[in-house]
Amino acid sequence: MRIAVLAWGSLVWCRLDLAIAEAFEANGPRLPIEFCRVSGGRRLTLVIDEAFGTFCPTYVSVSACGDLDAALENLWIREGSSNEALLKNVRAHGRVGFVEVASGHCSARAMERHPEAVLTIKTWAQANGFDAAIWTALASNFHEPDRAGEPFSVEAAIRYLERADRQSLDAALQYFRKAPAEVETPVRSAVNARWPKG
Repeated sequence: MRIAVLAWGSLVWCRLDLAIAEAFEANGPRLPIEFCRVSGGRRLTLVIDEAFGTFCPTYVSVSACGDLDAALENLWIREGSSNEALLKNVRAHGRVGFVEVASGHCSARAMERHPEAVLTIKTWAQANGFDAAIWTALASNFHEPDRAGEPFSVEAAIRYLERADRQSLDAALQYFRKAPAEVETPVRSAVNARWPKG
């Protein structure tokens, strides 16, 4: 089974234990992504978001796993924390998304979060000779009370970063600086204007 692994954020520059057969290349589908998820260390990270995302090129590699469940487990582990126990049914968890070209099966949680992107990925996978595609399917959590606590906007993202202590801000800016150059979004432009590269 030939499985595409899609990436647009830290997977590109920090594979860790992600099992891929070749380096990522910037020829994946164009997807609506934005820095609208609050992750560890107060970083704003990239996720697919059909409300606020900007269509950007994504990266693709071929999974070193020939089995979809194994590939999903591998990505699920890479995107989690080291102390998590592996789920019995990774397909049902919201962290990873998938499409199977022949059967048409896809991740229910990904369909809830970004249905148009799922269809785009399926069409792209079929056109490029893949049997399946997998990706990180986390949603924006910016609005949640224990995160930024307000509706997402470019201005809200800048306010959120301005409230960070120096160490957290430095870590957040490092993520922006390392993100692939092809990922040009309104938040990235605003961050570069507010904190120019020195």
